[in-house]
Amino acid sequence: MALENRSIALLIAPRGTEEREFVEPRQALEQAGANVTVISLETGPAHTNNNDLDPGNSYAVDEIFANVSADRFDGLVIPGGSVGADKLRASRDAVQFVRAFFEAGKPVGAICHAPWLLVEAGVLKGRTITSFPSIRTDIENAGGNWVDEEVVVDKGLVTSRKPDDLPAFCAKLIEEFEEGRHSSQAARD
Repeated sequence: MALENRSIALLIAPRGTEEREFVEPRQALEQAGANVTVISLETGPAHTNNNDLDPGNSYAVDEIFANVSADRFDGLVIPGGSVGADKLRASRDAVQFVRAFFEAGKPVGAICHAPWLLVEAGVLKGRTITSFPSIRTDIENAGGNWVDEEVVVDKGLVTSRKPDDLPAFCAKLIEEFEEGRHSSQAARD
């Protein structure tokens, strides 16, 4: 399996993460052999949304930001949803957790409104990314180059615009997380 023995952090916000953008990457990563850890702001179940406003399902949280370090993981996935992304970017612990992945050069995936968290973490300067179109100005103001494409990869950062892009997003995530393994193995050899 492509991601066997890989540990991936998957973020979820209480009452706000877009359901498909959480569920589909999780399924794709697990099917590729990854060990996925769901991380949130608080313990207990986290409820997703559909189309930002309609209630989704409930998912177990494995860890909270205060108890984890980016060192434990090989990659990070940040689902979108404007409500969830806004809650996450307001958390100092979440922002520091995300920034640590970039500082370590680990692959990261972000879809839809999730790049708001990347803006807050200050990691977009000089990077080309995509997102839901309504946050284009935020990305450009943070020094990022915004493009309207299904999926964009820039130095291990995988971004997509919306739920319709999930098949391409998930495929690129697996590819980048697998390449991340080869890069880290080569560095150790």
